[in-house]
Amino acid sequence: MDVKKAVVTAKSYIADLFDGEEITDVGLEEVKFDEHQCSWVVTVGFFRPWDNKYSTSRNSMAAMLRDERPLRSYKVVHIDDADGRVLSLSDRVLPKS
Repeated sequence: MDVKKAVVTAKSYIADLFDGEEITDVGLEEVKFDEHQCSWVVTVGFFRPWDNKYSTSRNSMAAMLRDERPLRSYKVVHIDDADGRVLSLSDRVLPKS
């Protein structure tokens, strides 16, 4: 499997798995090949409606002035290189800045 196929597989898996949750802005964040496991490790990011602080915040103008951005979800999809099976899905938690 090449890198483009791994990315398409990961994004399709995320779209299918989170169908009905109205995720938006699905995009590739990172991809690498794990030589020890012979698998692709693909990080995909997206937004969920409830992560958008502006849509529910009573103080949305104050939030914008503080430069608070909506939270983005990041998922790591592990894909077997030989047969293209998704092996696992996990959260990617970024350190707070």
